[in-house]
Amino acid sequence: MEIQEIKQRFGIIGNSPLLNRAIDIANQVAPTDISVLITGESGSGKEVFSHIIHQMSPRKHGPFIAVNCGAIPEGTIDSELFGHEKGAYTGAIGERKGYFETVNGGTIFLDEIAEMPLGTQARLLRVLESGQYIKVGSSKVEKTNVRVIAATNVDVYEAVKSGKFREDLYYRLNTVPLRIPPLRDRKEDIYLLFRKFTADFTAKYRSPPIQMNEEAQQMLVNYSWPGNVRQLKNIAEQLAVLERDHTISAQSLLQYIPQENSGSNLPMRINQQKKDDFSERDILYKVLFDMKRDMTDLKKLVVDIIEHGGVSDNYAGNPQVLNQLYRDVELENDHNQNPNQLHQNHQQEPTLTIQQPIVQNNNNKELNITHEAEEVEESLSLMEKESDLIKKALKKHKGKRKFAAQELGISERTLYRKIKELNL
Repeated sequence: MEIQEIKQRFGIIGNSPLLNRAIDIANQVAPTDISVLITGESGSGKEVFSHIIHQMSPRKHGPFIAVNCGAIPEGTIDSELFGHEKGAYTGAIGERKGYFETVNGGTIFLDEIAEMPLGTQARLLRVLESGQYIKVGSSKVEKTNVRVIAATNVDVYEAVKSGKFREDLYYRLNTVPLRIPPLRDRKEDIYLLFRKFTADFTAKYRSPPIQMNEEAQQMLVNYSWPGNVRQLKNIAEQLAVLERDHTISAQSLLQYIPQENSGSNLPMRINQQKKDDFSERDILYKVLFDMKRDMTDLKKLVVDIIEHGGVSDNYAGNPQVLNQLYRDVELENDHNQNPNQLHQNHQQEPTLTIQQPIVQNNNNKELNITHEAEEVEESLSLMEKESDLIKKALKKHKGKRKFAAQELGISERTLYRKIKELNL
């Protein structure tokens, strides 16, 4: 059948080369039993092409059913497609035939196929490959002879890469891809469709015929039409019912066309998600990790000063504090610092043996500290030591915090925070 005859038979309006190419592909695959995957934006007319393929196939006298996979709850879609036995689940008071049984010998159109759950996708793949399926709650293998035409308005290949759609099912359905062009790629067809829709609606509602001036026509053609043919038909119906002036101007048309930069377009599927969004828990972990890292830097600085710059008698007489510092620094050096691990509660930590760190007291006598480190709470003396170190660094650099921070080996931000915490 010629393309023009197909258009007349199925009420398709337009002369766009992309539209003609899609019709030609549908005409070629119709006589076969090949599975077809129809892709196109919402409202572009994918279901019309499923009717073309069915009506021009040897199955045209068999049943045809269109199923919206996105409108069926996940818990019942298996029962809807494949049927169930009595008592298969709560509420299954009787046996039910599924669509693949009732449409045997015909065509089933699975719209929004990308919304189908992964478990159901596996069962559908078996039907496509062998024509076999099992009802829910049954162990008997059933046979069916159904041609499957699928459609989606999302990028199925991206869904495959993200693990939301089975790769084997994608290639099984995509034997012959059929892409329906969006209305914005068929600019030469927009005004033709608008005239057809307004003529139908004015006749239906017995309202005066509608015309457009050139400026309004240009605006109509240049609009992006995110809702495609469905949106154009909706606006044509609004004009036929609400507009009193027979000639539509650009100003009048603006009242019916959503502004493209206002975010007020008709509801559309949104596939993009912000990748930089963080939960409050993630932010809290990051803050805690930064604080822990700053404290570790300060502890390393204190240990380095004790080892190389001497230690007071108070510290020489309190080896427990020194062991705690060595223990903390050694743990931090061995630990892979990961902010996602901060929330883990380590109930038991290994006991470490400090291998005789040698420090000196003020009398230049060596002091060997060799015993097992024990878990102790942070002591006040450590805070005092931090305070003394910061005071000395500030005094050395005459109050210049930048150079004092460099001397201490910490960031200026950490130094500012320490000054505030210690009331210096």
